[in-house]
Amino acid sequence: MAGRKINVIISQAPGKNPVKRHLEEEIATQLILSGTAEVSVVPHLYDLTSDHTGMLWLKSLKGDLVVLGWLYPRAIRWVLDRNGVKGKVGESRLNKIEDENQDDDEQQSAIEDQGESISQGIGALDVPNRLVFAIDLRDDPDPQTYVKEIERIANVMTVPLVQISGIGFQSSSSTQNTKPTTNGESNLNGTPHSNGVSHTNGATHVDQSTSVEQPASAPVVIAGDGIRRRWYPVIDYSRCTNCMECIDFCLFGVYGVDLLDRILVEQEDNCKKGCPACSRVCPANAIVFPEHKTPGIAGAEGGPVEDFKIDLSKLFGAPSALEMAVLERDVELVADGRDAVGATVGIPKRQSGASTKPRDALDDLMDGLDALDV
Repeated sequence: MAGRKINVIISQAPGKNPVKRHLEEEIATQLILSGTAEVSVVPHLYDLTSDHTGMLWLKSLKGDLVVLGWLYPRAIRWVLDRNGVKGKVGESRLNKIEDENQDDDEQQSAIEDQGESISQGIGALDVPNRLVFAIDLRDDPDPQTYVKEIERIANVMTVPLVQISGIGFQSSSSTQNTKPTTNGESNLNGTPHSNGVSHTNGATHVDQSTSVEQPASAPVVIAGDGIRRRWYPVIDYSRCTNCMECIDFCLFGVYGVDLLDRILVEQEDNCKKGCPACSRVCPANAIVFPEHKTPGIAGAEGGPVEDFKIDLSKLFGAPSALEMAVLERDVELVADGRDAVGATVGIPKRQSGASTKPRDALDDLMDGLDALDV
């Protein structure tokens, strides 16, 4: 590990919950003291805009990344991807993916194979040959759990020295080193630095003539003052099939297509806070709302509700996912001063042909349950 450290990003929880802040600080401190990682602390990933200093910092980092945050790993990965922080999927033992009995050689082989599996969706574009490990800080309250996992990852990987480029930041392992400062950046205690970093019209650059050498373990901390809470969909392209049902269903101009005719979230701030309707109609469960209270919508692993053979909503009289989506959309349309449209607009194409499908054993079962008035 001498001279080589893995990049660890701690995405802070929104708000100032003291328990969460303590966990974040303990993880950062223990990693710094152990010399395991180059540590950076940024505000809550989901709330960052693509041009925020914290996101620009993440875009500048090269090599493999370990990102810890207060979201499901799938949500973390695709929030990063939509902002241009890309990489293949690195799986963590904390996500219960790997076999704890694997030796180091087997772990290394498994890591090298990660991200190579055939995607069922259209896949992300321009993915570099590096791994991004996403870890949910809600998994365990003990900081040692995360420190040991990061040490395990670092010990079974060949991690290049961190290289910073693009916005003028330098690595804390550099001989001439500065830390991002002033307009938005601070140390762990929130105290601004001014070590040769100046800001002009929002741009950050390093004045090499005034830079000073910093301790090798000095962390980079980007403050989150003034960041507002956000709500928008995130597309998981490993699942997305580009069926365009979301753009047909959403009537608020959130979705668009790129130059390759691929679906994208074009106007994220047009999304209505708290509304996950498009996620409910997505046939591939590819639309994630990271802050939603329902795990399947918030990015928990697993397939869409439609994959289950028995529709429990029919058994217990609850509205189906499609009915819920239509209701949620109508509520937001009325709140916007528009007319509710019900199921007359943008109903998923897979629903329109449902009645033409041949009957199967499940249809007979449901008819039998209906006859029993369950």
